[in-house]
Amino acid sequence: MSADALATPRPRRPRRPRARILVRVAPGLLLTLLALAGPLLAPHPLDKPVTAPYAEPGGPAALGGDQLGRDVLSRMLHGGSELIGSALVVALLVTTLATVLGCFAVLRPTLGRLVERGADLAILLPPVLGMMLLALAWPGGGRLAVIVAAVALGVPYAVRVVASAAAPVAACGFIEAATASGERLWHLALREILPNLRATVLALFGLRFVAAVYVIAMAGFLQLGTQPPEADWALMIRENAAGALLNPWVVLAPGAAIGLLAVSVNLAADALAPTAGRHAVTAR
Repeated sequence: MSADALATPRPRRPRRPRARILVRVAPGLLLTLLALAGPLLAPHPLDKPVTAPYAEPGGPAALGGDQLGRDVLSRMLHGGSELIGSALVVALLVTTLATVLGCFAVLRPTLGRLVERGADLAILLPPVLGMMLLALAWPGGGRLAVIVAAVALGVPYAVRVVASAAAPVAACGFIEAATASGERLWHLALREILPNLRATVLALFGLRFVAAVYVIAMAGFLQLGTQPPEADWALMIRENAAGALLNPWVVLAPGAAIGLLAVSVNLAADALAPTAGRHAVTAR
């Protein structure tokens, strides 16, 4: 290699301003921390009536009362932890399974075709129907059934995304060199391909978290997950829809919380995603 080539500086990965990253990460982080610490901050017990049914905001209930006169604010603070915890579990499981399957699928054509056909069949199943079938068939139902259904419905789409991003990487020269040197399949998938998919994996995690929030909220609205008198943002909307005109906050507050949570976490994942992979920077 010539001296001029050695003197040529490597292209640096573009850096995003820290202030911009902080602005996009802070809302999701603060909302998540508030939801997780909510039960400790609630001014009233979860199921104790403190005012008249559908009472307007004021007095002992800052956001008014629900259909039983319970404090809407207290139920809001209690209802976010389970939703966020369940969505986080679903997003982690879906992203991990899809990443592993996608990386291995691009290295083994037979496995890749099997994964692709299975994903095609699973994607054809309507999400609402699939959720109802899996959740209702699960013994006892409840939150665990909703998590299993959300993972089963999320993996097929996520595998296609990871496999599409991993295919160009698998065709690169450094993969051929590693294969020729006798590296094992797990090394090629997890040590060579996966580091170049960090941006894709982080973006996928954000999307899967948002999808999990909506799936779990839909299950709560259909009463397939958390059951009364437990607090759940989606369940609060279903229970109090009839009194939305008397106290709009009983529906607006949980609806806004679900929307803000999904948007803020997605923005945070996008802000934290790296702009390029390892081998894309150090051209081999």
